[in-house]
Amino acid sequence: MDFSAGHGYLLIGGLILVGAGLLILSLIVNLGVAHSVREDVRHREKLLEYYRNIFSQLGVILIGIGVSLFIFFFQQNYQDQRKRETELQQVLAKLAARIARGAPVVASLGEFDEVLDEGGPYLSPDLGGKNAAISAQGTELGKQVAKIRLVERDIDVGDFDILNLSRDLETTFVVNELDPTLWFNIVRDENEIKYATTQLALDYKDLQDAVGGEPVEAAVADPEKERKIKQEVLDIFYDADLLRQRSRRFLGRACWLFSKGRGFVTVAPADAIEADAKSQQEWIEGSKPLLTQARSGSGDCFKLLRYGPAS
Repeated sequence: MDFSAGHGYLLIGGLILVGAGLLILSLIVNLGVAHSVREDVRHREKLLEYYRNIFSQLGVILIGIGVSLFIFFFQQNYQDQRKRETELQQVLAKLAARIARGAPVVASLGEFDEVLDEGGPYLSPDLGGKNAAISAQGTELGKQVAKIRLVERDIDVGDFDILNLSRDLETTFVVNELDPTLWFNIVRDENEIKYATTQLALDYKDLQDAVGGEPVEAAVADPEKERKIKQEVLDIFYDADLLRQRSRRFLGRACWLFSKGRGFVTVAPADAIEADAKSQQEWIEGSKPLLTQARSGSGDCFKLLRYGPAS
């Protein structure tokens, strides 16, 4: 029985109230016993004594049960509260660890920013993107391939596995109290990060196969190979943009939640963070005012995102 939900209070109150009523009734019957003694009505005296004893004993028993249940539920509720506080502290500690370990990983995305946002914020070709990352051909395409190879060497996509908060929450009470939309968005971002990292590993291999064993400059000079290379580059850019958008939103959200302290389990989703923007730049501009106000450690949450070319 959930004492905190009020059912325990009703049961205990009812038992004590009925018990007290029976004791009062036994006192009333006892007056009848006294009256019977004065009138020397022995049969009535014995009958009333019997009723008095039954009422008084039942009253004492019910009050005793009520008091015992109160003590039990009080202790149980106290233990549950202590367990909840302990679990909440553990979740916050794990959340802080995720943020601390995830920040350097997200910071490495600056190398993707440098490639993706050349000539303006990257926008998927399906949405009308036309910056240099999308339009490069020939020699410029060859330079992009060279930059992609550097990024592939410098950024281990396997490191993004640290951006997984659901595994810290799914076995705790938090998952039952967290806003369902917020929980859904956390899991969705984690799945898309996993998808992007898996696809990038395959995209790198496909690009290598498209280039073949010859120098990039010679490969892009061949129109047929250039077409294949261009397609693989666009695939890499699409998955890299998905990875950086979801990773930064994940980290920004985690930092924002941590800034709420113990109250993070009751907060509603922040539209500025949860918005599905068309570009990374659009999301950055929309979330900056909120994340700048949220603090984690010695700095604000926006600084953790490290958006822009890598230094």
